[in-house]
Amino acid sequence: MNASPRRILWVAIAAAALTSSLAMGIRQTYGLLMMPLNVEQGVAPWAFGLAVALHNLVWGLGQPVAGSLADKHGSGRVMAFGGVFYLLGCGLPALFPTNTMVIVGIGLFSGLGVACAGTGMALAAIGRLAPPEKRGEMIGVASAGGSLGQAFMVPVVYNAAGMLGAVGALGTLAVSALLIVPLARGIEWRTPVGRKPGAGLAGLPALARRALADRDFALLTGGFFACGFQLAFITTHLPTHIALCGLPPALGATALMLIGLFNIPGSWFCGWLSGRVRPELALGIIYLARTVAVGAFALAPPTEFGTMLFAATMGFIWLGTVPLTSAAIARRFGVADLGALYGVCFFSHQIGGFLGAASGAVLLQVAGDFSAFWPVMVLVGLLAAVLNWLCRPPAPSAVAA
Repeated sequence: MNASPRRILWVAIAAAALTSSLAMGIRQTYGLLMMPLNVEQGVAPWAFGLAVALHNLVWGLGQPVAGSLADKHGSGRVMAFGGVFYLLGCGLPALFPTNTMVIVGIGLFSGLGVACAGTGMALAAIGRLAPPEKRGEMIGVASAGGSLGQAFMVPVVYNAAGMLGAVGALGTLAVSALLIVPLARGIEWRTPVGRKPGAGLAGLPALARRALADRDFALLTGGFFACGFQLAFITTHLPTHIALCGLPPALGATALMLIGLFNIPGSWFCGWLSGRVRPELALGIIYLARTVAVGAFALAPPTEFGTMLFAATMGFIWLGTVPLTSAAIARRFGVADLGALYGVCFFSHQIGGFLGAASGAVLLQVAGDFSAFWPVMVLVGLLAAVLNWLCRPPAPSAVAA
């Protein structure tokens, strides 16, 4: 690998880390704003919960489309549009803090924003730029760098909400999202010369049918449902659950920050692991570890130490599924359509995210707490582990570099 491609790769990794830090970090803070928006602006918890649930569903619907456009035309251009969508997603409810505008802004526009500018888009570009023998590790490095935003944005938004109110915190997020636009310029702004372009938007339906007809891709996709279900519930409702348990409200922000901090080494480790262990095997272990952590947290008496230990444990394996899932798809289908194929798989993740966030909000409205939800989290996690362990390794003749 000569100097020029190496430089291009590391510039892209840095840009991917920064853009995905902003895209993923912004959505990581939404759980901190549910109660302040209710108290200060009268935004109902059900409306906020529905907005986050819709955000997850729109993200899932938009990811295959954004991925197919990026595969054909370059990830950077699509990610720049993501910054504009995010500006609208956070800016509109900041200007007009009503139930309807929260649903439209956070639910629709920020869902499109993260679909275009989030981790999946950035890592598909890195997967194409990195040499095959380093692909998993480089994806892990970019994913780990992208986790910085999840740790950094939480205290920023928590303090902004304290000083400026929830509306001021949303305005801060809207302005921050604009930084995605210039940063995206460093990530695969156009399809490299000599590289076969992806199938594009027109070829997406046939590509999705072909992939889902593969038994093991379908199992991988089914397992990804649990990832979205568990993570969306925790991101949206963990701060509220902590407050309902009588623990200090600031502990919710600390827990989300710990998740982001521990996700940094965890994402790198899982990317490194993807080049040494069959990704589906590692994914099953992650889902099982999450399930054990969730079960222990639900059964143990609520304490500050227990909450921080739970957050650190979940953080280490929080987004480790992303480089592993990307590596598993690349091993089966190559990298030309990696963005689109990851998006097809990710749609299942976001159906889970929609159900996790929405059902948690409904349960809170009806029962007043989340005690009935934790057993469901355990069952979903166990099912995901089994589905991934049922996946067979790709035939040697089918593996593409």
